[in-house]
Amino acid sequence: MLLDEGGRGRGMKGRGGAALRRRTASEVVPEYDRSAAVLLVRIGRYPLHHGTVGAIRSLGRLGVPVYTIVEDNFTPAARSRYLSGRFRWPTTGLEEPGELVGGLMGIGRAIGRRAILVATDEEAAVLIAEHAELLGEQFALPSVAASLPRQLATKHTLHSLCLRHGIPTPRSLQPRSPGEVLEFSGCLGFPLVLKNDEPWLRLSRPAVANTAIIRDELELRCIVNSWSTMPTVLMQEYVPRERATDWIAHAYFGGGPSRCVIFTGRKLRSWPPQAGVTTYAYARSNADVAGLTLELCRRVGFRGICDLDWRFDSLAREYKLVDFNPRLGAQFRLFERPDGVDVIRAMHLDLTGRDVPPGHQVDGRRYRVENLDFPARIVYGRAGERALVPLPCNHRELAWWAADDPLPLLIGGLRSAALGGSRLLRGTLGGYRPSALPNAAPGMTGQIARQT
Repeated sequence: MLLDEGGRGRGMKGRGGAALRRRTASEVVPEYDRSAAVLLVRIGRYPLHHGTVGAIRSLGRLGVPVYTIVEDNFTPAARSRYLSGRFRWPTTGLEEPGELVGGLMGIGRAIGRRAILVATDEEAAVLIAEHAELLGEQFALPSVAASLPRQLATKHTLHSLCLRHGIPTPRSLQPRSPGEVLEFSGCLGFPLVLKNDEPWLRLSRPAVANTAIIRDELELRCIVNSWSTMPTVLMQEYVPRERATDWIAHAYFGGGPSRCVIFTGRKLRSWPPQAGVTTYAYARSNADVAGLTLELCRRVGFRGICDLDWRFDSLAREYKLVDFNPRLGAQFRLFERPDGVDVIRAMHLDLTGRDVPPGHQVDGRRYRVENLDFPARIVYGRAGERALVPLPCNHRELAWWAADDPLPLLIGGLRSAALGGSRLLRGTLGGYRPSALPNAAPGMTGQIARQT
C-alpha cells in the first residue's frame, strides 16, 4: 500500500490489490489493505477503556496492524492478541499541545510507515484536527476544518451550531458566575442537566465529575459552593424519561457519498444512570435520526468518525441533539453490516483509497458493557425501568469478553477489583473517567513493545 501526501491510497497488486471481492451474487464484501496500519490515540489516564479494545479487535481480526497508546503494559488493551504493538505513554491531558504532537510524531517514526490516526476521546480528536498539517506528514487523516471538532465537542458552541442550522436541541444556557447559575436554574426549571462545557477540562478543572442531573436548588447550591473558581459549565433543559427515548448515531463521513456509513440504535441504560456512558443498547434503524445526523454533518462540513446522542421528546414530537462526540464512540461495536463493515473499518477503507460498498445495518444486535451494566441494571430496576427490546436478538456483543481474545477481560477485571468499591458508590465504576489526576505528566518511557 502506498499513501500519498494527502492520505489517499493507491492500491498495489497482490494481497491488497483488489478493492472488493464477492461473497455471493448479491453481497459485495470489502477487501482491506493489510499493509495500512492504524494508531489509536487517547489522552489522559483511564486504562479501562472498552472502546480501544473493540477497535483493536475489529481491525486486528482483518489482519490490519493496530497500535495503541497505553498507560502501562497491563492495561486491558495492551494484552489483546490482536494488537501489533503498544506505546507506554501515560499522558494526563495537562501537557502542552506541542509536547503531545511531538510524542505522536515520534510514535509514527517508530511504527516505520504511514499509519491511519484514530482518536478515541475528545482531547485527542481536537489535538489531531488542530495540528493536522504537521501530523499529516506522518499519518493519514480525514480532511476536516481545524476548528470544527473543538466547536462540536464544546457544549455551548454545539448548541449555537444547532440553532444556526435548524437542528433541534434542548434549551441551554452558559452561566458566567455562580449567581447566574442560580438565576438560570429558574429559567430552565428542575431537574436540569449540568455539563462541563469543554469536555477536556474534566482532566484539569472539572465543574462536575460527569454530566449530572440536578434535582433541586439545594443540590445545585452544594455543587456551586464546591467551586473555588467559576468553571466553564453548561446548563441544559432536562427532557424527562417519562416522555423521552434515547437514541445514538455512529457514523463515518469520508471523501464522498460512497465512503460514508450511518448507524442508529436505542440506548437503554447508562452509567452513571441517565447521563453517562452507554452500558446496554441495541441496534435499530431510524431514518429520522440518520437523516438529522447526515443533515448536521453536511451543513457544518464534518469529516471523520462521530458519535451522537439524540433524545426523542414525545411532547415536542422531535429528536433533540444532546451531544456530538467527534471521535470513535466507545460502544461502536454495537453496529455492523452483513459484510462486517463498522465505522472504523469504513474509515480504513476510505483512507486507503477504497469505496465503502453500499449496505444496511444489522438490526437487533445488542451491546453490553459488563462491568458498568451490572450496577446500572440494579439502579434502573429499582426505579421500575425494564429494558424491553422489541427486536429479536441477532447477536450479543460484549465490551470485554471475546472467546478468541480473553485476556482484556481478565486484566480489566483484576484492575477493577483493585480500584475497590468506592468508585462504584460514587458512580464512576472502574476509574472510567477520573476527575483528579496528577499534575505532572511523565514522558513516554518506551518505544514499541511487540506482542508475543
